Amino acid sequence: MNVVAIIPARYASTRFPAKALAILGGKPIIQHVYERVLNSGLFNNVSVATDHDKIVDTVIGFGGNVIMTSEEHQSGTDRIAEALQYLPEAELIVNVQGDEPLIETEVLAKLIQAFQSPVVQMASLMTPISDPDLLINPNVVKVVADNSNNALYFSRSCIPYNRDNIGGMIFYRHIGVYAYSREALWRFVRFPQSTLERIEKLEQLRALENGIPIRMVETEYQGIGIDTPEDLAQMETLFQRRDKEIIN
Repeated sequence: MNVVAIIPARYASTRFPAKALAILGGKPIIQHVYERVLNSGLFNNVSVATDHDKIVDTVIGFGGNVIMTSEEHQSGTDRIAEALQYLPEAELIVNVQGDEPLIETEVLAKLIQAFQSPVVQMASLMTPISDPDLLINPNVVKVVADNSNNALYFSRSCIPYNRDNIGGMIFYRHIGVYAYSREALWRFVRFPQSTLERIEKLEQLRALENGIPIRMVETEYQGIGIDTPEDLAQMETLFQRRDKEIIN
């Protein structure tokens, strides 16, 4: 199977403009993500899909593959679909967010392995929530799945609602790394933005509302993304600590 990774990188991020180009550990964030994905050895092709010349120049500068896409896309999946026209051999597409500089090879491998089942069209990641504060944080997306680990619903609210305070409940956080068959990706982007997608501001709900199942893969990976300058400062501290441990 021809498996590709596409890293969507929008320049005008609402909370952190030009986030992909911010420097972390001496390199642009987008370079960290690209190199982690490339070094996994899992992909026939790794490319960045962007809407801005500065990101294009940066990716070319560190020797990466880059595809220019429209500024009009409302989601990373829509951007990836445009980029896919330049990758005609791709059969399975993995969407790695451009702000995941610590993405792990094992996580990406588990996501790809989900497609060993012929019924899987789209897959994503979930991880158990250990911090109760995250349950009420609307920036942390929660997911519930059925007995086959297909997503039932995603929400910024706490789901399921534990009415009777039943003990031993496990709540799951959604990690926004996706994989799609080529056919499922094309189906997804042909649908208009859905009602629940607009309400929750979660593009994956468009798939569920239109009958595309999403197989959830459980992982311990926490999906450490960078959404604000404050997140970048915390990540820089983490990188510095890691570098000291390597030296010592």
